[in-house]
Amino acid sequence: MKAYHPSDNNLWTGRPSGERLYLHEKVACFDFQEITSEPFPENTIVLVGYACDEGVKRNQGRIGAASGPLAIRKALAKMPNHLSEETQFLDLGNVKCADTDMEASQRLLSKIVHQVLERKGIPILLGGGHDIAYGHFKGIQNHLDPQKVIGILNFDAHFDLRNNHNGNNSGTPFYQIAKESEALSREFNYHCLGIRTDANDRTLFETAKKLNATYLLNDRFNLHHWEEIQENIQSFVDQVDHLYVTIDLDGFSSAYAPGVSAPSPMGFSPDVVLKCLECILASKKMISIDLAEMNPTYDLDNRTAKLAASLVHFVMHRL
Repeated sequence: MKAYHPSDNNLWTGRPSGERLYLHEKVACFDFQEITSEPFPENTIVLVGYACDEGVKRNQGRIGAASGPLAIRKALAKMPNHLSEETQFLDLGNVKCADTDMEASQRLLSKIVHQVLERKGIPILLGGGHDIAYGHFKGIQNHLDPQKVIGILNFDAHFDLRNNHNGNNSGTPFYQIAKESEALSREFNYHCLGIRTDANDRTLFETAKKLNATYLLNDRFNLHHWEEIQENIQSFVDQVDHLYVTIDLDGFSSAYAPGVSAPSPMGFSPDVVLKCLECILASKKMISIDLAEMNPTYDLDNRTAKLAASLVHFVMHRL
């Protein structure tokens, strides 16, 4: 399978304790192609990397996000392990982009997500460009009964609702999902937190309106407006059966996340995202989550990788 690369135990290094005090001592690396049809043990956390930035390149962004999953793993490996003995933590390796065929990578990612969910695992995906969202969503959709309503909750500065008339890229995934949902007579439930008016042109706001996408602007997305944010999230959660959560790291201020494809000092801060994740996880509706646009080429002191790893660490210890 040309686009698939199994995980490597050598990537997971850190301070040795001999007591599995750190995540590099807890993780188990597996080849996706050798996973059986048997269900995973309850509460099994499964990492999958999407080492692809072809969509970013097509969208005229700064390439380098293909190395994002590795950078996040390296930061996560050194973090403490507070998982129970019974909780399994697996790494299934990376989906890569062979011969610029992003669509093949998305299909493979969809297949892996689907099979992880079928085996009752909890997928946490590491990107890679935000085109990760299309393959990720398709895997969730293929797993669930068509009658189930999926809500997409996107922490992002950008809508990523560009039309794909000239091809797919990292700016088109939610437009693709919307149009395919329409063709299948399924609901498109999409909510964005942190949208910036200086990062989306007028046509994108018009597209969001046409597709009934909802959003909260960045000037309201901070803890000073927490009650409003909480009501905003709860209103969306109440409308759906399952939540797919996606975090675009370029939504954060570049003070926290310089290593992304489209950095800006005007983004949001980690504290409000962590508070939102608490609310989301409390709903018990989140089925899967990813982090996108980690670009180590432009990172400073591994700041963005550490932020991404801390977000993963937060989620996996509260599932």
